[in-house]
Amino acid sequence: MRHALPAVSVLALMMAWSPVLAQETAPNIDAARMNESVRVLASDDFEGRATASAGEEKTVAWLVEQFKAAGAEGGGPDGAFVQVARLSRTRQDGPATVAATVGGKTISLERGPDVLVSSDRPTNHITVTAAPVVFVGYGATAPERQWDDFKDMDVRGKVIVVLVNDPDFQAPDGDPVAGKFDENAMTFYGRWTYKFQEAGRRGAAGVLVVHETAGAGYPWSTLQNSSAAPKFDIVRANPDAELAAFQGWIQRAKAEELFTAAGLDFAALKDRARSADFKPVVLPDLTMSVDFGQIADKVETRNVIARIPGSERPDQTVMYGAHWDGYGVGTPNAQGDKIYNAAVDNATGVAALLELAHAFAEGPRPKRSVVFAAWSGEEAGLLGSTYYAANPVWPLETTVANINVDSLLPGTEIDPNVVVIGKGKNQLDDILARHATETGRTLIADPAPQAGAFYRSDHFPLALKGVPALFSAAGFTGASAASRDYVQNRYHQPTDEWDSTWTMDAAAADVALIYAVGRELADGDQWPEWNAGAEFGPARDTSKASRR
Repeated sequence: MRHALPAVSVLALMMAWSPVLAQETAPNIDAARMNESVRVLASDDFEGRATASAGEEKTVAWLVEQFKAAGAEGGGPDGAFVQVARLSRTRQDGPATVAATVGGKTISLERGPDVLVSSDRPTNHITVTAAPVVFVGYGATAPERQWDDFKDMDVRGKVIVVLVNDPDFQAPDGDPVAGKFDENAMTFYGRWTYKFQEAGRRGAAGVLVVHETAGAGYPWSTLQNSSAAPKFDIVRANPDAELAAFQGWIQRAKAEELFTAAGLDFAALKDRARSADFKPVVLPDLTMSVDFGQIADKVETRNVIARIPGSERPDQTVMYGAHWDGYGVGTPNAQGDKIYNAAVDNATGVAALLELAHAFAEGPRPKRSVVFAAWSGEEAGLLGSTYYAANPVWPLETTVANINVDSLLPGTEIDPNVVVIGKGKNQLDDILARHATETGRTLIADPAPQAGAFYRSDHFPLALKGVPALFSAAGFTGASAASRDYVQNRYHQPTDEWDSTWTMDAAAADVALIYAVGRELADGDQWPEWNAGAEFGPARDTSKASRR
């Protein structure tokens, strides 16, 4: 049975377990103020905080006001509090027709229950007619792992069907593929975003990921409920050369029906796809046609960036980040509620940012600068942080670390276990572990590594550029009964709402921990690095020369 630490004030915890820190830099993490911030951001007034919506206007204005009140200055371009990111947006416009034809028989697929299709191409109509269909296993091209699912198959103009997650997901011990892709810890190759991108790079007409709850990390309802929300992409010079005409998901049962109609055994092919010798398989005589309208335009969204300038080395930056956006107004649930208030995910993270800004502004001036980035567009594909990574306000080579805050659970009981997403990837874990030990807590790895959470939050675009990332979280990991209940019943649903029984005592203790990590980095001269074998190490190594 899990034993929780008693509910006590965060300041008392810091004084009891870390006297030096308590005397010199004890943070004022106000649990009640955090709770009030969550209540406001998750209220219906903010309309679910969708990117490029009226809810964004309210959210950005409120955040700027709150960062000013905390004592921070603008951390965006030219000292502003906002960084404008320019995006391409597409929205559904009418029904979709999706059908497969084989042996003179037409199999219709209904958008919603059977298949989900959309497009990032900035055009108002998508039509794919009688395209051949190819099964390409997991759709991964990973030369460093001696893996290529495409072999010499030319998929230009074809619809590719791919499996979710990595080839070694749920592989039994002793299987030759076991451990090839970090076992049950999803790699970037297992993410749907990678599979969509690879399809576009190879000129496919479309790509469908076969949905299975275990491999995806969430049920079909999560995808379906968010499918009507606008889709966003960065603005591209030649989108047709980089993006498939359509992309989406297909229920496993429907995929099996198509394979059976083409005379193939889906389960057997799935097993075969777990071998490095796998070769793509064309579905004989089967073609797919897709037709739907959409509204395409360009929009602007905003990251909110605040800063406490360093007293001695202001050109070196310790960054905290959390996404402010949610899913806005979408598909109503059974109770008719259509506002996705996004209370846990991620009003809690933004409330944490505000508390961290208060703590650094009210405490001793840090020697390095501390930046607080409230990102836009995370739920639409990490777009705000991706834009920042391509257009950094503060140089990434002198960004010491990026501490991400995404989904804190309400409550009074402080869990003795601190979940670290991507545990073991870099040296920031060691710093967090030391501070956690001082407060009687222990770091544990993500208990749901198959969900690939490390590749699904806003630290990732900066990690790709080499910035070491720390992501401790509890909300969607399944590490506790409360977390499992949240994932099953509220994650990305209109039921992710604040209610009057909430307190943020335990969340405030988590925030105090990451404050201690950031404070140590901001007052020291450490440059944490990626551990050996981490895929982001080479990018960080390249940036070292600029710091010499």
